[in-house]
Amino acid sequence: MVGQPVGRTRSSQRAAAKRARRAMGASLMAAAMGIGQVSQAIAQPVPPTQPVPVRQPMTVISDVQEANSIAGIVTARGNVQVDYPARMLKATAAQAQYFSNERRLVMSGDVFVLQDGNSLRAETVTYYVDEGRSIALPLPNRQVESVYLVLDTTTPTVLPSSSGPAGGLPAAPAVPSLFAPTAP
Repeated sequence: MVGQPVGRTRSSQRAAAKRARRAMGASLMAAAMGIGQVSQAIAQPVPPTQPVPVRQPMTVISDVQEANSIAGIVTARGNVQVDYPARMLKATAAQAQYFSNERRLVMSGDVFVLQDGNSLRAETVTYYVDEGRSIALPLPNRQVESVYLVLDTTTPTVLPSSSGPAGGLPAAPAVPSLFAPTAP
């Protein structure tokens, strides 16, 4: 370099070399601590995760229970009560069989199932655990009965009031009904 003192050029070179060594040391330290990979991990898309199966209890209470571990069948007879909190399911029946290989529960004899406020009454109910579905069958010449809680957005909430007709309740607006006679 022409026109610059030799000492100044060397000091500039030394300072640059010192900065390079510091940067190299910081990079090595970051790599050793795993800090360098953090930015890479953040930039990469996260693969979708599969739900991890978790064993949930299904409690069966009855007068008598038999199990066949070879066939994978548990049979409960007499005042059977089933409680499966993972699916918010409670049931009663005269008999129940759980087929563990198929993950299927077959209840028979005056079956009553209550799940999340909805109810089902039948002679036989087959519940498929993995699918969360059931098949209900009645006695001959009878019917299956189900009661479902349905969200009704047309019926207003009526609160007690001292200013309305008929005992302090405000008059509710007319709600269409399938059973009410219609005016001509």
